[in-house]
Order: sequence, then structure tokens, then C-alpha cells
Amino acid sequence: MTIASHLGAPAFAPGELAGKVLRQCQEVIDTKQQFFNENAERIADCCQAMARAFDAGGKLLAFGNGGSSCDAAHMVVECTHPIIERRPALPAIALTTDTATLTAIGNDQDFSLAYVQQLRLLGKPGDIAMGMSTSGKSANVNRALVAAKEMGMLAVGYAGRDGGRMPGACDYCFIVPSFSIPRIQETQETLLHIMWDLIHVIRGEEDVL
Repeated sequence: MTIASHLGAPAFAPGELAGKVLRQCQEVIDTKQQFFNENAERIADCCQAMARAFDAGGKLLAFGNGGSSCDAAHMVVECTHPIIERRPALPAIALTTDTATLTAIGNDQDFSLAYVQQLRLLGKPGDIAMGMSTSGKSANVNRALVAAKEMGMLAVGYAGRDGGRMPGACDYCFIVPSFSIPRIQETQETLLHIMWDLIHVIRGEEDVL
């Protein structure tokens, strides 16, 4: 017996959909395990550099497109409104949330300038620029990361697939070796949580997670 179809949708045998759930869950685990095994030391090095930047009065400016714009805003809110009350807030700005500025730049000039212009206005030497992409090929993200390095900022990139052009634009580029956008985004979200936590631990906060 199969599960009844709905409005012409295919019918599935008992347990078939549950099997699909477990297969995807295993893919999530495997992707994250491979990524963190390969990048743990570099993540730790990057977090130490970010902690030094915050200690010296720097701030984080994060940006991306689509789902990556949400991840950029997610990283910022973790900094500005810590989920652990005893931890201090860290200065951070999401360059993805000002729709008036984004659409003005895109309409009057070019969308590839959407982040580099904001970065040049709001950033300063010693700040941290964090660009997020699932492909590493986002022109506006990569242009902003290049500008960040030119300005003397710490440039940190999140990418997937083969990294695209992002590695050459960053001081640290973390590439999730997958062509599945969901798997890339899930791994990047875990990475931002780990980095947020490690930065606080490096700065002397209690290791409570």
C-alpha cells in the first residue's frame, strides 16, 4: 500500500519519505564534518584575528545576497544582541538591511557597488568585513572584500562550491566543498555560530556552550 497521492502528486511507499529525511540529515552531517575537519585550525586563527580587531576598537560589517544576506544579518545580531546574556555585545553593522540605500545604488549606479560604497563610508582601518556567498562569485560581495583589504580591514569570506573568486579577495576564506546550496548554507550558519562563540572565549568570556 502506498500513501495516497494529493492532486496528482506521486504516491510514496510507507517509509520512503522518512528515508529521504534521513538521507538529507546524513548529508548535512557529512558536509559539516568534512568542512570543519579541514578548516578547524584556520577558523581558530581567524577568530583570534577578529578578537584582536574587536579589542582594538574595530567593528564588524557583514554583507551578502539572498539567503546569504540573512546570514550576514544573523551574524550581526549575534554580535549586537548576544544570545548569552552574560556576554558583552560587539559592534556590528549589516550592510544588507538598508533597502533605500541598496536600491538607490542599484538604480542610480550598479548593484555591484551596493556594498563597496557602504563599506567605504562606514568602515575604517582595523574593522572586519565579512562577505557571505554560496558560490563565491557574487560581484558586489567580492568587490567589497577587495576594498576592505585595500582599506586595511580584516577581510573574511564565506563561500561554497570551488570558492569562485572570493579566496583572492580575502585574508580568510572558508569554502564549503559542496554544490548543494542548502548544505552550504547550513554549514555556514554553523560556522558563524562557532566563530561568534570562539571570539568571546578568546576575549576571556566564560566557555558556556
